[in-house]
Amino acid sequence: MPSFTSVYNSDIFGFILSAGLIFCYYAYLRWRTKPGPHFDPHYTIQALNAEARRLWVESVMRDKRDILAVQTLRNSTMVSTFLASTAVLLIMGAVSLSGHGGDVEHGLHSLNVVGAVDPSLWMTKLVVLIIDLCVAFFSLTLAARHFHHIGYLLNVPADIKHPVITPQFVTSFLNAAASYYSTGMRAYYFTIPLLFWLFGPHLMVISTLVLIFVLYRIARTPGAGE
Repeated sequence: MPSFTSVYNSDIFGFILSAGLIFCYYAYLRWRTKPGPHFDPHYTIQALNAEARRLWVESVMRDKRDILAVQTLRNSTMVSTFLASTAVLLIMGAVSLSGHGGDVEHGLHSLNVVGAVDPSLWMTKLVVLIIDLCVAFFSLTLAARHFHHIGYLLNVPADIKHPVITPQFVTSFLNAAASYYSTGMRAYYFTIPLLFWLFGPHLMVISTLVLIFVLYRIARTPGAGE
């Protein structure tokens, strides 16, 4: 009787390889932005935006630019809410797809030249996809929650000298919201390899490489490293 790994070795290897590639990509970005004379803390646009948020918070709380703060946070809240709602719809679609696996499984496996075609593996792939979408939903709802609270914190003038509500505290709260938003967006990005995994592990690895190439091009600050 064949072992579990011998039956699903292609899919297991493809999943581990794709996850490892993504992990190495983000580890490389973190390494390039670490403090030091030979590194660039503004190598990624995310790191540059974190610095911009700090300067923005200090400007709003010092100059009492309430209208600018409300408009900016409203846009961030609306985007997070929209993406969280979209994640719910995608979760419902994936759950609905699991109930019609027999109807679509044959068509999806027509491109699966190296992976297993077992129905239980099909369900496992869908569960992993649903978990990824749940992470996106939870992260984006937390981002919307933080953006909502920041609207009150940011309108406290800096000249009040509150012992807790300082520009540094508000900046950390705003960067936490941005971190949740980035986590949700990354979970969205990961759905691309997971969707291609339904067609076969080889397509999952290829889509992961394409995804990393695209993410690197848009994550790198223009002119960084030159």
